[in-house]
Amino acid sequence: QVQLVESGGGLVQAGGSLRLSCEASGRTFSSYAVGWFRQAPGKERVFVAHISWSGGRTYYTDSVKGRFTISRINAKNTVYLQMNSLKPEDTAVYYCAAYPAGGGSYITSRISEYSYWGQGTQVTVSS
Repeated sequence: QVQLVESGGGLVQAGGSLRLSCEASGRTFSSYAVGWFRQAPGKERVFVAHISWSGGRTYYTDSVKGRFTISRINAKNTVYLQMNSLKPEDTAVYYCAAYPAGGGSYITSRISEYSYWGQGTQVTVSS
């Protein structure tokens, strides 16, 4: 069982930066792949970024490539999402999610494949 807690959201002006954190409980977190998703008001939850269990592979949705960076420190049971050059359209509740990777480097953006979810953190970007 893994429990995830996001933090680091807030209000920022367009062009600014935020760093989100996803802290996990459980000694086996290092064996889990992690993704970040976001959900804007009135819209479906969508994939943002993914990182493999080792941190060796990452994947981003096109709209955030070059602006967002996902990383992890397994010794701290934490995954980060560094968000730079923020735009008003990045406004959403951001969720981290995880699934047991089984030692593989499979990458997925499918919500249904993530077993564990955090409660979300609000990011608001003003114009």
